[in-house]
Amino acid sequence: MSKIAIVQFKASTDKTKNLPRILRYIKQAARNHADLCAFPEYMMFFTPASQSAKQVAQQAETINGKFVSAISECARQNSIIVVGTMLEKSKKKDRVYDTSFVVNKSGKIIGKYRKIHLYDALGFKESAKMLAGKTIPLPTKTSVGKLGMIICYDLRFPELSRALASSGSEILIVPSAWVNGPMKEEHWFTLNKSRAMENGCYVIAPDHLGHIYTGRSLAVDPYGRILLDMKKRQGIGYVNISISVVKSIRKKLPLLKNRRTDLYSNFRL
Repeated sequence: MSKIAIVQFKASTDKTKNLPRILRYIKQAARNHADLCAFPEYMMFFTPASQSAKQVAQQAETINGKFVSAISECARQNSIIVVGTMLEKSKKKDRVYDTSFVVNKSGKIIGKYRKIHLYDALGFKESAKMLAGKTIPLPTKTSVGKLGMIICYDLRFPELSRALASSGSEILIVPSAWVNGPMKEEHWFTLNKSRAMENGCYVIAPDHLGHIYTGRSLAVDPYGRILLDMKKRQGIGYVNISISVVKSIRKKLPLLKNRRTDLYSNFRL
């Protein structure tokens, strides 16, 4: 059994104000004996529509910059796994990556994922400020299980979650900043539950709260049960998970084994 902490909060546009709060949340989660602490998308800083691509790029950092380094040191001092997000510098001027990272209990960065599906939909255009990632990392092995990393809009593309699950992921971590709008909360619940059920895995989905975002951070078990819904509460929620549940449900409902990949190849997916 592992204890997962999910942080739901409203980030400032100023990253120097967000970092101390993030470190406090990590310490709080560790004091409450959590094995892993997961944060939402844009935890580094909120970028409003009025902020230019150049301004975002100026605040972005490398994965080895001060922001992630401080989080890594805090993870080490408190012996807790941290899954966080950042806006990462790229080689292209005025464009950044929307990046999630995994730090282990020793403070080492053991996983990184750059969001591959940018939110160019429903009136938004993330590609005006961001670059899409070009790789899907293999699951990250941790003491709580094998983590598959996706970010927010990626939820709407089941091929990604399935690729991660078929590669061994037992937990999908989905840091998000899910935008408010008609039917959007319904979409959020349906997609998180679907990704859990169809892959027989846990889904841990910390969501940004406030600004233009819905909150409603979720934890869903491999059978589609909602274990945690943080609603509109700012702070930390906790949930216990067991990889033995993943193994049991995948045995009873062997969706990954029952796929007919021999026939799917006839179609362009």
